[in-house]
Amino acid sequence: MKKRTIAALAPVVGAAGMALQDLIQRDHALRRNFPVIARLRYALEAIGPEIRQYIVTGNDEERPFSRDQRRWVYSSAKKENNYFGFGTDNDMEHGVYPIIKQRTFSDVAPNAKLHGGQETPLPCAKVVGAARGRRLAFRPASVVNVSAMSFGSLSPQAIAAINTGARLGGFMHNTGEGGLSDHHRQGGDLVMQIGTGYFGCRDADGHFSLEKLVSVVESAPVRMIEIKLSQGAKPGLGGHLPGAKVNAEIARIRGVEQGKDVISPSRHSAFGNIDEMLDFVERIADATGLPVGIKSAVGDLEFWHELAERMAPGDRGVDFITIDGGEGGTGAAPMVFSDNVSFPFRVAFSEVYRIFAAAGLTDRVVWIGSGKLGLPDNAIVAFALGADMVNVAREAMLAIGCIQAQKCHTDHCPTGVATQSPWLAHGLDPAKKADRLANYVMTLRRDLLKVSEAAGVAHPGLITPDDVAMLDGHLGQSPLREVYSYRDGWGLPGPAIRAEITEIMTRKDDGPSDRVQQTKPAPVGNRNRSVS
Repeated sequence: MKKRTIAALAPVVGAAGMALQDLIQRDHALRRNFPVIARLRYALEAIGPEIRQYIVTGNDEERPFSRDQRRWVYSSAKKENNYFGFGTDNDMEHGVYPIIKQRTFSDVAPNAKLHGGQETPLPCAKVVGAARGRRLAFRPASVVNVSAMSFGSLSPQAIAAINTGARLGGFMHNTGEGGLSDHHRQGGDLVMQIGTGYFGCRDADGHFSLEKLVSVVESAPVRMIEIKLSQGAKPGLGGHLPGAKVNAEIARIRGVEQGKDVISPSRHSAFGNIDEMLDFVERIADATGLPVGIKSAVGDLEFWHELAERMAPGDRGVDFITIDGGEGGTGAAPMVFSDNVSFPFRVAFSEVYRIFAAAGLTDRVVWIGSGKLGLPDNAIVAFALGADMVNVAREAMLAIGCIQAQKCHTDHCPTGVATQSPWLAHGLDPAKKADRLANYVMTLRRDLLKVSEAAGVAHPGLITPDDVAMLDGHLGQSPLREVYSYRDGWGLPGPAIRAEITEIMTRKDDGPSDRVQQTKPAPVGNRNRSVS
């Protein structure tokens, strides 16, 4: 009887203790005025995202990715039915969104053998590095590739899953600025990113080392080198990896001290203006033979005007330009940077493309877009504006298990994607998730090809700004050419490139052309042989 009485009183005593604590503390007025009860507010606030995600919000409301968008990625990754029934969730009466104009008749359609299965090859329309004669110029086998996400921000298992998926799906995997780790060496083609911290290619003092870079790229199937000027998540702001995430492995790969915060400066120390940057690009390209490009968010347009001016003579230039939208991306950042610094993708890309188009330079550059472009409608808009390839980051994370918990910056990712916690990362099976990433990318490529066929062209890179319109509810529509002030011919590669990719995609033989097949990396030690 006595034990029962004590057990019955325990909750009362506990509540009284919490009430007394609330009344005494001075940090929270709400708890002083409403002891115990006020604590429920904090509990509800903590699980608010989960409540909204699973119970409250509609299919097309949540951001960054709506439930419909996440469902499409998940079902594509699992090879499940990714169709939607009973009509669109778009707000047809009031919404503003892109509409792709299908054609009733067309002389050109993709080869049925290439179009028939999910594993559809969809190569880039351009040969990266060809315009500048790089020794290892090549045609990427996929117009969809995985964007920069570093080992350190992502778990070892996540990086291994992505690179294995890249091998299975025939697409490229960007290392991110954190260096090329052992987990990147699962057989997938790589894009080596050089950030302002020069991780993986720096000397003891933290300065860029060309010798170390050459050694790294020769040790792995690196196809391109990307110099990161800024990214959409935190443009103009240096990166920050907390010391708690800097374990011995990360410290070794990055060339930093274990357990200490790693700060990437906001700007490069190896160059300080466009002339020096172009010299830097040419020095790396000469030493490695690889195509070299830049990645940047877009703010001040004077940089891009000057870059086009400096590239006009043709003696120096970048091989590709990756435009990253300011929509946020995978990097954790102050809210003002995610929300208000740099232009969103469509504005950013069109501003830069127009500058190069006016100078007649667009065919010298392979254009890559990133910023929520892993959804077919967004990707098609990017291609219509002039992109040759798209990079996916958050969509790749979703494909390998991310549930949009938005805890990337806390090291407490519940699915083991964006964490260095051995316990949480243990839940991610790289082999199974690699299959899902490959399925997702191949499904996206298949859908892009289907939409291209509907628009009457053989390849998404041949979709024009007149083939896509922005719908303004029931008020009317405006072609992308008008919305973004494009002139006739802008948004498309030149006639020779268009003819070549059309011939590749419509060839009637039993498989992809030899041109497409020549996309495997040159063996280590034989990097001077062109594979274009």
